[in-house]
Amino acid sequence: MKQKLKHLQGKDLIFVCINSFLLILIFCVTVYPLIFVISASVSDPAAVSTGEMVLLPVSPSLEAYQFVLSYQAIWTGYLNTIFYTFLGTLINLAATIPCAYALSRKDCPLKGLIMTLFMITMYFSGGLIPGYLNIVSMGLLNTRLVMLISGAVSAYNLIVARTFFANTIPWELHEAAFLDGCSDFRLLTRIVLPLSSPIIVVLILYYGVGHWNSYFNAMIYLQDRAKYPLQVFLREILTLGQFADTALATGDYSPEDMASLLRQVEKADMIKYAVIVVSTLPMMVIYPWLQKYFAKGVMIGSVKG
Repeated sequence: MKQKLKHLQGKDLIFVCINSFLLILIFCVTVYPLIFVISASVSDPAAVSTGEMVLLPVSPSLEAYQFVLSYQAIWTGYLNTIFYTFLGTLINLAATIPCAYALSRKDCPLKGLIMTLFMITMYFSGGLIPGYLNIVSMGLLNTRLVMLISGAVSAYNLIVARTFFANTIPWELHEAAFLDGCSDFRLLTRIVLPLSSPIIVVLILYYGVGHWNSYFNAMIYLQDRAKYPLQVFLREILTLGQFADTALATGDYSPEDMASLLRQVEKADMIKYAVIVVSTLPMMVIYPWLQKYFAKGVMIGSVKG
């Protein structure tokens, strides 16, 4: 490292120093919230709420995780989220990949008009009330199916996949396959998909994270708590803490009620950090395995040479 720095002079050395400083700063800004949440999940809630805990745990305890592991609603939400994420992502892929491949073909009629219609949905929607009435009219209200097919195709992901197919799969490969008597379906399944693992992994990551973090559709369309995803239960915990905080700041309560509210705030703070760790752990474990495909899939198609 020292030998490399000796060869750098003037502006190059200044650039390397500034670049290294910015990278270290970005690293710290990115890692600090992760360390803070993990430390807060095992720290004394009072130390967290008063700001005594800055980075490292204070009075470490696994009480929050013990509560989470014993709270049945958390596990119900966890299982529902895994179900919605797995099956919903498969539906997303089944809808997005064939559509993107068809729109990437040179012989696709009216593909410009179709892409324009897709892009319009990125800027305009029918609205919450018309969407709710539409779900009710289809009989999907309070069903698991509404969590799976709602937003089955993302226009942004469709554009990314179409660009990959158009810039990565040579048209000459299509022509050669047609000369050998290959049908469109066989061309997609036997030739295109095996060559498209980077973009498939990217779509899995985008759609999977979207399903894992989704809570708004569940709040609007589900009434049965047995069908709630994990994020809805996490929101309930956060709302409980915020309500108790507001009540402490604005309410006129007896000393006993104030003590009860204070315990609710501390308990909610203790649980929410533990639930955040538990809910994000699967994505943090999976991402390193998909990272190489993710980077390749994002970059391929951005430059055409």
